[in-house]
Amino acid sequence: MSAPVKPIVQGWCPGAHRPMMSGDGLVVRVRPRLARLTTKQVLGLCTAAERFGNGTIDLTNRANLQLRGVAEADHPPLLAELATLDLLDAEPGIEVRRNILVTPLYRAGELTARLAQELIDRLGELPDLPAKFGFAVDTGPERLLSHDSADIRLEAGADGLILRADGVETGRAVREEEAIDRLLDLASWFSENHTQDTRRMARLMRAKPLPQDWQCAAPGPVGTPLQPGETPLGPLYGAVFGQLPADDLAGLIAKSGAGALRITPWRLVLLEGGAAIPARAFVTGGTDPLLTTDACPGAPFCPQAQVETRDIARALAPRINGSLHVSGCPKGCARMGKADVTLVGSAGRFDLVKDGRAGDEPCQRGLSPETLMTMDLT
Repeated sequence: MSAPVKPIVQGWCPGAHRPMMSGDGLVVRVRPRLARLTTKQVLGLCTAAERFGNGTIDLTNRANLQLRGVAEADHPPLLAELATLDLLDAEPGIEVRRNILVTPLYRAGELTARLAQELIDRLGELPDLPAKFGFAVDTGPERLLSHDSADIRLEAGADGLILRADGVETGRAVREEEAIDRLLDLASWFSENHTQDTRRMARLMRAKPLPQDWQCAAPGPVGTPLQPGETPLGPLYGAVFGQLPADDLAGLIAKSGAGALRITPWRLVLLEGGAAIPARAFVTGGTDPLLTTDACPGAPFCPQAQVETRDIARALAPRINGSLHVSGCPKGCARMGKADVTLVGSAGRFDLVKDGRAGDEPCQRGLSPETLMTMDLT
């Protein structure tokens, strides 16, 4: 077992083999293959979250899962349980490379599943890449992952499959049988050209032009963002603040009759083959303001957070006309992009940012929770 790490800079991500220390214990990340867990795996992970963690499973914006509040002494038995559930790569070096977003509405055996599986099988062929470097397999009829974090994208193009570097508008037409070979070529080009200041593809694109033959094919249309409700594969449920209470999730998947759970990067989970049933612990309507509200765990769960976050986020969400982000510190881990209203913890109070990110200059400082509840934040 690798020693847990307590990060001091933004940009480091925990894994299963190498967890991160937080205010309530270790954060252990689980990367589901093809963004999918069988019902047996879901129920086993729920049991592990209650036995070894704080009883919740967090969704990340890379469609991964996290167990929080794990004691250091419980890390080895947790890893053994994850291995039994086939949710752990035996080789830590492969696990950290498996940063793959998969469009969630694929069917078994379709192009998306075939490409994603081949990429997983060939991760060992990748060159050395920065820890957050990731991939997207977005080859459905419409692109659903175009706004989500990925450095190399396999996408549905206007005239077939394309491979596109993040940060450029067009890509390279590829056939399925060569797609992963060309992906490895593009990863190698990045590895040879990036610097400490250009550790993501889009940033490198601003510093060094991509060869023109990688920019000849237009991508296909972008699809409508998914919302809670029915899909052809099963119902979608929203997770408030990206948290899945383990006991409620186990009950939901068992009672729905679902055969598997699909994970998305949008705080939504899909019950594959399941029936839509009432679920008070989850968001079931697309107009719920908590769907557009982000809040990190906050104090005391994160050692860098300077305020409690989620109670004030719940209270303010119905009063905000637009998106709300409540961050315990200026890092803004819960939301990297802009929000209409961002509140940033500072010495027990909040700084207010309008139409910006947690690290932006606030328009007001030192606001108490009581003041926020009486203010017009629109």
